[in-house]
Order: sequence, then structure tokens, then C-alpha cells
Amino acid sequence: MTSQDLSIWVQMRAGSWVEAKEGRFYLRTGDWIAFAKDSMPQIQPDHDGICIGLTITEDALRAMARFSDFGLYVGRGRLKPGQARAVSRMWYRASRTMEQDGRSGRIQAPLRSMLLFLEEMQAEYGARLGLCPGASLGRKRQVFERMQRASLYLEGHCHRIVRISELAERTRFSTWYFSKLFHKLYGESPLAASARMRLDHAASLLASTLMTIGEVGAASGFDNSCSFARSFRARFGMTASEYRAARRDADLVLQRRRVAHAKEINAGSEAVRFARENVIKNSGIRLVGA
Repeated sequence: MTSQDLSIWVQMRAGSWVEAKEGRFYLRTGDWIAFAKDSMPQIQPDHDGICIGLTITEDALRAMARFSDFGLYVGRGRLKPGQARAVSRMWYRASRTMEQDGRSGRIQAPLRSMLLFLEEMQAEYGARLGLCPGASLGRKRQVFERMQRASLYLEGHCHRIVRISELAERTRFSTWYFSKLFHKLYGESPLAASARMRLDHAASLLASTLMTIGEVGAASGFDNSCSFARSFRARFGMTASEYRAARRDADLVLQRRRVAHAKEINAGSEAVRFARENVIKNSGIRLVGA
């Protein structure tokens, strides 16, 4: 699936690969990602993955902005606990009115509620937006979108080292100005952000693939195993091998809990079936259940 408008995608189950101008991303359950209108994202869910999305035209954004300082921005994050069900419910209601809204040119209540929820999902961006230079809100938003796309580009290319000059060119800022503004908005330098994202990428590969430690380091943009080992230990407080073992142990415990939970459910169902088959008609007891 592709999009040519501003779009927001939410992973509801399993995972999905996303290809866009900003790079390549993998969404896990509860992740969301937002792209600008010219990013042209392509969504490829896993065989059991469910990813829902909403594309928003400029006319719709302007219509929402008439009544408030409404704004949606490029970025990536995770849903808070309990939000996934709300998103799916609002998405379903909004999708039923999308075709009618397109003909009428008006934003109906279900769609408006969905857009306001998505804006609230990006509430943390408000503080960063206020730090952007510009005499007007419109100018601040332009600068913020450029910086958000640069940050997303860093994450989308966490398999290699991204030069600051490359990011500055994408935002049409000088290297010095871009570095200064990036640190102001995100609290770290572009180089530090790149290293952090690449190490997080390495951790993900360690937990989800059978790649060797050296292969993981190379796939995360590190030139040699020593540099990777040193950086990984500084970030996570353990070696890559220890991290992989810890994650496997945690996954094993989680799997055992799921199996135990399934057995409890099955045992409960068997008990209900046994009671139904052996209940004494004159006992005055009535079992009610699906």
C-alpha cells in the first residue's frame, strides 16, 4: 500500500516493513509512524500483521486548523497502554464516513475525533515546536517538519553512519545551524543520536535474528567488532552476547507464561463442560455461559 498525502500508520498486530524516502522501518505492535505527503511510504505487513492507516489531505488539515492550532507532524512513537483499542475503534468509525466526507468536503464527527486523537498522540511535539525559530506558527511548523524528517531519516538509515552534511542538505540548513538546532530540539547531537539509533538497531537484530555478533555490528554501521563491542557495552551495560542471552531467557519465560495461561483457560473450559454434563437436574443450580 502506498500514500501520496500526509499519513499516519499504526501497527495493531505482529509487524510491518515500511519503505519511504526517509528510509526503511519495522513497526511492531503498538508502534506508530507519520510521514509527509511526498514520502511515498509503502507498507508491507507480515503474514499475520495488521497495520491501519489514515491519509490526510492538505484541505482536511486546513479545515481542522480553522478552529484551533491543530497540527500533525512527521515522526514515530508508541501508543500508550490502552490506546490501541481506542485507535481501532475510531479508525473503524472514521473509515465508514471517509467516502461521504470526500464528496461533501466536510469533516464529520468520527473523522474529527480520530484526527484530534492523533494530535494528542503527538502531544510531546508541542514543546519542541515552540523551540523552533520563526515569527509565526506557520514558519515554526515548516522548520519543525524539516527537523522531524531529518530525525526520521537518521532512524531509517540506522544500518550506516549518516553524515551531518547529508542531513543539513536535506533540511536546506547549513551544517553549523542544523547541528545547533538539532541539539536544541532533541537534547543530543546528530552524531550521538545516530549512534544511539544504530545501537538500538543492533539490539533488535540480536534479539530477533541468528546473525553473528560481527554481522550485527556491520549491519549497524560499525567498522570493526572492537568499536561495536565498546559502544554496545557503554549503551546497555553488558556485552552483545550477554544481551542476546538475556533476551532469549526473557522470551522463554514469556512463552512459558503464555503456555501456562492457555492451559488455565483450557482447564477452565473443561471444568465448565464437565459441570454441564454432570449437573443434577434437581439441584437447583443453573449454569450460564457461552
